[in-house]
Amino acid sequence: MTRWQSSTVTCIAAVMSVTLAAGAQKPAPLDAATIMERNFLASKVTGVRVDATMVLINDKGQQRERRNTTVIALQRNGVDSKFAVKFSTPADIRGTAFLQVEHSEGDDDLWIYLPALKKSRRLVASNKKDSFVGSDFSYGDVSLPKVAKYRHVLQRTEQTDGIDCYVIESTPADDAVKANSGYSRKVTWVRADNFVEAKVEYYDLAGRLLKSQRVTNPQAVDVKAGRWFPRSREMTNHQTGHRTILDVVKLDTNVPTPDELFTTRYIERD
Repeated sequence: MTRWQSSTVTCIAAVMSVTLAAGAQKPAPLDAATIMERNFLASKVTGVRVDATMVLINDKGQQRERRNTTVIALQRNGVDSKFAVKFSTPADIRGTAFLQVEHSEGDDDLWIYLPALKKSRRLVASNKKDSFVGSDFSYGDVSLPKVAKYRHVLQRTEQTDGIDCYVIESTPADDAVKANSGYSRKVTWVRADNFVEAKVEYYDLAGRLLKSQRVTNPQAVDVKAGRWFPRSREMTNHQTGHRTILDVVKLDTNVPTPDELFTTRYIERD
């Protein structure tokens, strides 16, 4: 091959390369609802037992610590979770328990057990905005809400704590969701690497910032399925100056989770 022929072949190859690159389609960017759906699914762990501390900190810096154990499982549809939380310390809250069984097609089953009453009490949807056993988390904050119950808008992408995130604004799809949650909107920073939330802001019904949550140190529970469990959450109430910190002490995976663990009989057991 002559030098001229070699040069011609090189030019043709270069043109073809540019043409093919120009014609190649870039993957479509994720829309807000898809991002939130992946965020929702990232939390769907199963066969998990968690020992955790809950530290309540008032506006004067005074602290109270509680300890609890949570068992989590997925139902047969692979989407709805069920979990039971039981508190072991201190003495004045020992035995207090909470049970939630999610239902994609309807309202979740929510139960609270208070030892002083010696009977489980069923909660209704309007209780989701109430404080979870005196903490800055509400019952509705304990698990992620169904994606379809909110309208989602991708506001921007940015870093928080050095992590690339999608910033999603979510507003209730109807007045019932708004009233039951107690929030007019939420803004969620969803990590681009694993779709776990890194930060959430909650706005009250008057549109004022009510609370913010920091979520750190997510632990992979099932890498292949993209399932994670954050080892630390901190919820701050900006209107009261009160904070609640949840820290995982021990996380066991692939533990047996028989159906009897997710019953009122179980949470009422000493």
